[in-house]
Amino acid sequence: MTNDKENDEGFLNPSDAARKLGVSAKALRLYEQRGLLNPVRTAAGWRTYGKTEMERASQIAALRRLDLSLKQVAAVLDGDVARLDAALASHQIDLEDRRRQLDRNIEALRRLRAEMLAQASPQVRAVTRFLAQNQPETATLTLPWPWNGERFEIAADRRIAFIVGPLGSGKTRLAQAIASALPSAAYIDLTRLDRRSEAPSCARVEEALEWLMGDGATPSAALTALLNDLVSGAGGPMVVDMVEQGLDHDTQCALISYLRRHRRGMGPLFLMTRSSAILDLSAMDADEAILFCPANHSPPYWVPPHPGSIGFEAVESCLATPEVRARTAGVVAVWEHPH
Repeated sequence: MTNDKENDEGFLNPSDAARKLGVSAKALRLYEQRGLLNPVRTAAGWRTYGKTEMERASQIAALRRLDLSLKQVAAVLDGDVARLDAALASHQIDLEDRRRQLDRNIEALRRLRAEMLAQASPQVRAVTRFLAQNQPETATLTLPWPWNGERFEIAADRRIAFIVGPLGSGKTRLAQAIASALPSAAYIDLTRLDRRSEAPSCARVEEALEWLMGDGATPSAALTALLNDLVSGAGGPMVVDMVEQGLDHDTQCALISYLRRHRRGMGPLFLMTRSSAILDLSAMDADEAILFCPANHSPPYWVPPHPGSIGFEAVESCLATPEVRARTAGVVAVWEHPH
């Protein structure tokens, strides 16, 4: 369909349409590529979006916010109510899980307030007892060389913890130590890249791949191998060596979005990374954390994801775009253990 609509009132260009919908212009192009959306073309060939196209795009965006893949979105728009019901049921489970956690927090605070009011002694004692009873599960590590056996506590209550550090800082050794210390943890190393001929190991991996491709990821053997380990795991903590290895920019963005939104069945994730697409410091959730390994081999420490906090600038200096990371992918640090 070709019409000269570029100046007609009510028709939006891709940038304005995307802004109004709360999606990216790339998402609109992807909807079009998948046959879900058909923008009006001007005489010059430019895409424009009128009332009909915007209503259709709004429906697609709303369904995507329910975590449907584009294939599932197409089925729903074609009248497949069962797909929509399954997505809504899954979303309901997530909300009910969050509600139960909130109910537990509210009950704990109610008990704290009642105890504080009943205490004749200073209220600090009640707060201390409350905090002691509600500490997250932790594991104590004996840090490997180059930290000379120092002790380090790590909490396993974070949904995602990013392990960051410059070349030669020891972050790989730290990641291995974390995997050894946490019960039932799995360490996903770079040998996964050698398994390039592997197909998806189960239906969950196939579904993950389909969702990721619907979000702009590029299918590859490296992505399949990573998902085979991540998605089909036993549900315990997983520690991943250089999660971005072998993945392009769009795939990295889709992957971290997937891991944040599709967590059921997965344990805590410890993702070693130096990619600013995987670790976008401006997009971290409240239940995510950064574990930083300094270049001078002083002990690792947790860095709050806020500008001005201790270590924040050091973490920033370790991150690079996927394009830069791809150019330096073969660079490794070599050291010798002191005799």
